[in-house]
Amino acid sequence: MSAFMIFAAWYAETHQAEFTARLGFPVYFRIELTIAKLIGALVLLIPQVPQRIKEWVYVGFCICMVSAFIAKCNSGYGFIEAAQPAFSLIFYLILILLLYKLPKKETILTA
Repeated sequence: MSAFMIFAAWYAETHQAEFTARLGFPVYFRIELTIAKLIGALVLLIPQVPQRIKEWVYVGFCICMVSAFIAKCNSGYGFIEAAQPAFSLIFYLILILLLYKLPKKETILTA
């Protein structure tokens, strides 16, 4: 998920000024979203960050995907283009559920 968000942040910063304008967002919103995605991706990669904070990063990424779906639906995109963020969201939710529902292996330290 971190890799995808880092790529999305890079792509949005370098290629999507006209795309953001087509969705009706101001230019500064693209920059804010890029910074938020980079910070969230880095938080997920740092193992010392508490799990509760990582959960909020996941929530933020899910809100981002829902907002992208709504923005595309309201901007005249076709179903396939508008559904791409929704498909990504479903994929992320499956990953998150697997992350929390799979049994954790306990490591036994031997001397």
